[in-house]
Amino acid sequence: MTANPKKVHFVTLGCSKNRVDSEVMVGTLRQRAYEVVDDPADADVIVVNTCSFIQPATEESIDTVLDMTRYRTEGKCTKLVVTGCMVQRYGRSLEGELPEVDYFLGTGEYHRIGDVLSARADAAPRSYVDVPMYIHDEMAPRVNSWSAASAYLKISEGCNHTCTFCIIPTLRGKLRSRTIPSLVAEAEMLADQGVVELNLISQDSTAYGRDLKNGGLGDLMGALSEIDRIKWIRLHYAYPHGLPEGLLEQLRDNEKVCRYLDIPLQHASGPMLKAMRRGVTRDGQKRILDRVRDAVPDLSIRTTFIVGFPGETEEDFAELCDFVEEQAFDHVGVFTYSQEDGTDAATLGEQLDEETKAERQAHLMALQRDISHRRLQRFVKETVPVLVEGESEESELLLKGRTEFQAPDVDGQVYITSAPEDVQIGQVRPLRVTRVGEYDLVGELL
Repeated sequence: MTANPKKVHFVTLGCSKNRVDSEVMVGTLRQRAYEVVDDPADADVIVVNTCSFIQPATEESIDTVLDMTRYRTEGKCTKLVVTGCMVQRYGRSLEGELPEVDYFLGTGEYHRIGDVLSARADAAPRSYVDVPMYIHDEMAPRVNSWSAASAYLKISEGCNHTCTFCIIPTLRGKLRSRTIPSLVAEAEMLADQGVVELNLISQDSTAYGRDLKNGGLGDLMGALSEIDRIKWIRLHYAYPHGLPEGLLEQLRDNEKVCRYLDIPLQHASGPMLKAMRRGVTRDGQKRILDRVRDAVPDLSIRTTFIVGFPGETEEDFAELCDFVEEQAFDHVGVFTYSQEDGTDAATLGEQLDEETKAERQAHLMALQRDISHRRLQRFVKETVPVLVEGESEESELLLKGRTEFQAPDVDGQVYITSAPEDVQIGQVRPLRVTRVGEYDLVGELL
């Protein structure tokens, strides 16, 4: 560090993949003698890493950027940088829309932030946007900013699917997998920092390794489990088609691999699945779910659905509700369809009104709340392993944590009412469940 290092403040919007990108930028700027600060009023440089997956996310990104501009007068900010999906989506047109911003970096250019900030202002262009090709490796100076015990590990970037509602291939490019040695090296560095849980993320985790000469998802999980200090390995965003046998074997046989699968299905009605270009029917999805449950009987499944897709009838929605009741998923996320320019679905007729979308979302979530509560009842008076994460925000409770069937941020958690004196954050300890809520467990560490 220099005697008076420049200070930088980061605002990260959107998904966990964006968080990892920000962590690489943080590490890059630390190497350039920048100090990261929590208060934007103290920052010489402010970086906003944006999301633009749907219109509300774009609006939030714009509002956040405009809010940060006030620190040019109220704080000490001299440079404002905008990165991420919104930049990739709208490109150089943002220069005119947001004249207050000094630099724009697309999703494949964020690793250049140090060079951009050190360049002469009169010599550097304002926008750096190209076809996304970059994906960081183990040499990137990433700083885990999320949890002392858990971290996200980005195993690939981009997606080769053509779902009609999704703009991700435009924002993130084609599939680019990292090699197993690279991922193991990064995981070892995270373990050295105290991380015990790896959350494997990408846009399409099922496709991991298809663009490499050797090494698929099962091979990766096996290699990561060889790291002694890693206790849990959790997979997110597994596209339902083509789940490899090696993955199912790891889920069944590897004690370090969480019996948890995040498998976004998006709908259950045949006409909706066809319109979404998902390449599967309701019966096909049932066969996929039967296959994974037969292979891993104690598996917890998380999925996501879109309601209000163009042309969705009452009958389509009723079939989706019936499917959710039938399958009794452990965790379900429900999103309302957003009409996005640049997607094929945006041109479809029969766009539904926002009120109908919101009503269907609320109805399906209420249905899932009952299912979740019913499924959690089986754990009352049982003992389950829990990863201790820290102090609880609930005043009457002591600590908080998660079981292996609860992913961070998106699922419920465990509230710990009593614990031995030697308990430490990052430990996996047995917990006796005393009661359950709609999504959460309450219990005592043994």
